[in-house]
Amino acid sequence: MRVCLMIEGQEDVTWDQWLALAGACEEHGLEGLFRSDHYESVMGMRERGSLDAWATLAALAARTSRIRLGTLVSPATFRHPSVLAKNVVTVDHVSGGRVELGLGAGWHEGEHRAYGFEFPPTPIRMERLAEQLEIVTRSWTEDAFSFQGRHYQVQDLRALPKPVQRPRPTLLVGGAAGPKSLALAARWADEYNTLGVPLEELPERRRRLEEAWREAGRDPGTARLSLMTTCVVGRDRAEVAERVGRVLAVTGSHDSVAEVVDARPNWLLGTVDEVAERLRRLEAAGVRRVMCQHLDHADTEMVAVLGEVA
Repeated sequence: MRVCLMIEGQEDVTWDQWLALAGACEEHGLEGLFRSDHYESVMGMRERGSLDAWATLAALAARTSRIRLGTLVSPATFRHPSVLAKNVVTVDHVSGGRVELGLGAGWHEGEHRAYGFEFPPTPIRMERLAEQLEIVTRSWTEDAFSFQGRHYQVQDLRALPKPVQRPRPTLLVGGAAGPKSLALAARWADEYNTLGVPLEELPERRRRLEEAWREAGRDPGTARLSLMTTCVVGRDRAEVAERVGRVLAVTGSHDSVAEVVDARPNWLLGTVDEVAERLRRLEAAGVRRVMCQHLDHADTEMVAVLGEVA
């Protein structure tokens, strides 16, 4: 199983903490470091700040040598697709070909309103996502092209330089395995990412993913399914409980530690051996990569423990 760290960057993650997290991922064998792309707390704590996702990844690309770096996910509402494509190519060159782009429709209405981004209804956001996926992909792979869509237009675009990675950086689309997001992924993406769900639902999501690949004329065997889920791991039960308590403090939850340990079956939660067994079951259900949402971003020691699992 491929294991990456996923950090909620809008919850007051400082530059020094980003450096520490990236260094821990490199040192302890995780495949990559992904971050959310938000400008405001998604936990309702507006006093928390966020460094820009793509500026952060560009800086980390210059300070790392091995790990993959990417967003999970960038909203199509934040940036023009030509700008986004250029951001990703820049990080690709700085990193020597280690960048990935997760792209989504956007959902946090409050931050859109605060920062002045348009937040149209869901069908319009999905239209914009579809156009962005096409423009970004063609920017990376075609010598020159024009595009006239409902929301975006480019004229004789010659986007240079091209990415280091060939044919292009990995592109992820996420969702709950609904028909619209699966169709977009099957047309443009390399990987489909879904959120933490009961283990027994994953084979069906895998089946629908393969069917979408087949309907798009692609080999269903190449369809890659990944999972993002909250992760709390320790070397013993006491350490697990301690970390759960810190996660509750970060999220502002009023649940007790015992309630979380007993009632979060979709989390990667437990000792090293327990989490390793969970990963084996996820792999058997068709998941090929896990993005471990690490909510206590000051705790780099958990990255070391997660490295023992990976």
